[in-house]
Amino acid sequence: MGGPDSGTPGGSNGGSNVTPPTGSLAWTVTSSDLVIPAGTEVTKCFYFHTPNTSAIAVSGWESHMTPGSHHMIMFWGNSSQPADGTIDEDCGIGGTGVPIWVYASQTPDESLQIPTDDGTGTPLAQNVPANQPAVFQMHYLNAGDKDLTVHVQLSAYALPAGTKFTETDAYVTYNAAIAIPPEAVNYPETDTCATPAGAKFWLMSTHSHKQSVETDVKDGSNMIFQSMDWEHPGTTTWSAPSFYQFSTNTLTSDCTYDNNNADDPNHLKTITSGQSAVTNEMCMATGYFFPATGASICYCTGPTSCYSL
Repeated sequence: MGGPDSGTPGGSNGGSNVTPPTGSLAWTVTSSDLVIPAGTEVTKCFYFHTPNTSAIAVSGWESHMTPGSHHMIMFWGNSSQPADGTIDEDCGIGGTGVPIWVYASQTPDESLQIPTDDGTGTPLAQNVPANQPAVFQMHYLNAGDKDLTVHVQLSAYALPAGTKFTETDAYVTYNAAIAIPPEAVNYPETDTCATPAGAKFWLMSTHSHKQSVETDVKDGSNMIFQSMDWEHPGTTTWSAPSFYQFSTNTLTSDCTYDNNNADDPNHLKTITSGQSAVTNEMCMATGYFFPATGASICYCTGPTSCYSL
């Protein structure tokens, strides 16, 4: 099965030209190989525990995905998740709760550098507890005429032990009330969430699935992020001394969808919120903020019915 890899980051994927983040390589985890038949699209989950035996301060991430991998997201799991090395399609991430987003990529090779200065000269870092339960959610699309063998790989880079740092964590919104009708065109979904008191943001993006044609993140009427590309939405970033603080103390996520693709069986049904990139949709704002003591998850059951977890 896959698991901790002592090799060079990216080695199992043939290497890449991405610049590794600062810090020392703490661990690398590679998911087990999967065979994706030609012409199929699936969402799989790979369960594991992080290999670090004591808490580490992660200063950056580096990920690699073989051809056929559309995106990967690492979530923190829980003590009741399946055994390490298990791969399933149920993706029961987080048990009965909302999964805790940690890192994501929608490009084959990517490096995420966490800011090295919080404005006072102190580096930012994500706290990773020892042997933390975790899961890769992996979306695969094999549009070719040959089977593909696929996997994803993630490396964590850490600050030296004992380094003073300011904790940063993910801020994620989740709209659980999405209901896109059959044959819908330019169908909107929106929600508004509170942002953590005093939060400074250094990155903002969005996450949605294939029916999405536009995603927006707003601070009141001020657009701070916009994308017309659900596959590669991109990011907006800020650095010291100009980190972003929401003037309204709220964040609005707007997503627009088309569900009229006759080649996709989804167009015959109402598409609802869910984990599957094949059959469900999402409308998520995803970013990182500080100071933090853990991820901030905003769960919405309606446009103004949102609460923090």
